[in-house]
Amino acid sequence: MEIILKEDIIGLGFKNEIVTVKAGYGRNYLIPFGKGVIASESAKKMLAEELKQKANKLAKIKAEAEALAEKINAVSVVIATKVSATGQIYGSVNNLQLAEELQKKGIEVNRKTIIVKDVKEVGSYVAQVKLHKDVTASLAFEVVAENAPVKPAAPVAEPVEAAAPVAEEVAPSTEAEAPAAEE
Repeated sequence: MEIILKEDIIGLGFKNEIVTVKAGYGRNYLIPFGKGVIASESAKKMLAEELKQKANKLAKIKAEAEALAEKINAVSVVIATKVSATGQIYGSVNNLQLAEELQKKGIEVNRKTIIVKDVKEVGSYVAQVKLHKDVTASLAFEVVAENAPVKPAAPVAEPVEAAAPVAEEVAPSTEAEAPAAEE
């Protein structure tokens, strides 16, 4: 008995696929539970027309996914997190944080489509973003310590502040010499 499946059935086939099954399985399980219909000539014609219409929609969806994949491949994300003295992250970097960072850059991605391995140390990593069954993007991201950018900025500011008082000390001594010379 030929049946057109209306949903994916593990071990049997995928949605809109024509499969051959035993008559009892088709009559007593697949058809009554709405998992399939008898593959008559009219049902096959309807399936062919439906697949043709879906092919155009799927091609459009795939093209949009490929365009989004190009954007994601071009983006690099930096995630600042709390880090111990040994470089271990308190907790881990996950797909939710990556989705939020992408959203800040104007790229909307469902967090469930981001596949990231355990990230528990500071460093550079790559996550996979599954946008379509045929389209996967690579998202490069770097994990840095929250307080790391502040430390390099502080030493740079100190020599500038130290130079300013020296200039002030020089200025009063020149002024003190100038009135002495006038007398």
